[in-house]
Amino acid sequence: MTGAPLWFVGVDGGATRCRARVRDASGAKLAEAAGAAANVHVDFAAAVAVIRALVVEALGRAGAPTADPSRTALGLGLAGVNDARDADRAAAAFPGYARALAANDAVTACIGAHAGAEGGLVIAGTGSAAIARGGGRETIVGGRGFTLGDDGSGAHVGLDALRAATRAGDGLGPESALTRDILRGFDGDVVALVRWARAASPGDFGAFAPLVFERAGEGDEVARRIVAKAARAIEQLVRRVAALGAERVALVGGVGDAVRRHLAPGTAAVLTRPLHDATDGAILMVGGKVATGRNEATCGEQVE
Repeated sequence: MTGAPLWFVGVDGGATRCRARVRDASGAKLAEAAGAAANVHVDFAAAVAVIRALVVEALGRAGAPTADPSRTALGLGLAGVNDARDADRAAAAFPGYARALAANDAVTACIGAHAGAEGGLVIAGTGSAAIARGGGRETIVGGRGFTLGDDGSGAHVGLDALRAATRAGDGLGPESALTRDILRGFDGDVVALVRWARAASPGDFGAFAPLVFERAGEGDEVARRIVAKAARAIEQLVRRVAALGAERVALVGGVGDAVRRHLAPGTAAVLTRPLHDATDGAILMVGGKVATGRNEATCGEQVE
């Protein structure tokens, strides 16, 4: 008869990377592994392959059995899981575990941010989304992808910067240090920039976001307008999850800290720091524990 799980694995599968973490039944962290993106909506088979390899690698590093996972609980927080059917399909791809549950990565990020308690979360990473958990309900706002959503995200900050550079190059918009920096990367050739953009991914656009925030901090007017637009979009997400009943709202993601200082004082004042990250949120989702010590700082890690 199979006993209670001895190992708990949490997976955070985002649009830019995937990470797996192993904790024992007491909540002590044993090992981690990281790899490529794992979006089950974009390519289910490829995402499952990445996740399976990372889980095996992390369990191996932890000294846990990999051939027989019957004493291991697996929590999956995955980009591209949009409803219960997606979640069931993802969990079913990992048979043999003592327990396997899947949810959208925003859900596990929110669980981690509030250590399993109710609350709200705004994610500002490569993409953007928000979630409110309370009263037995989970309501996801935004997160509709690069084309129809992701306002305030790193990808859209980068896109707006490239659009500004293109307009400046055509003489249709103002030049600035930001637009010159971007065009210089394409040898001053707007056509080269356009060709690059045709095949660019959201992550490719998001790679320009740090430059935008840097130039905005130096007073670049074009950059400041782009950052202000992103900040208003994040504020709207914060207001929405608060309206849904979330009394505590955390802001996470690779763009989160950068945009925080540009938020209106009233919005910034209601934000809390996340207690744990999405990977630990996945562990909590399947009944695991998180015991943080001096050598752990999961609350500071970012969500993509």
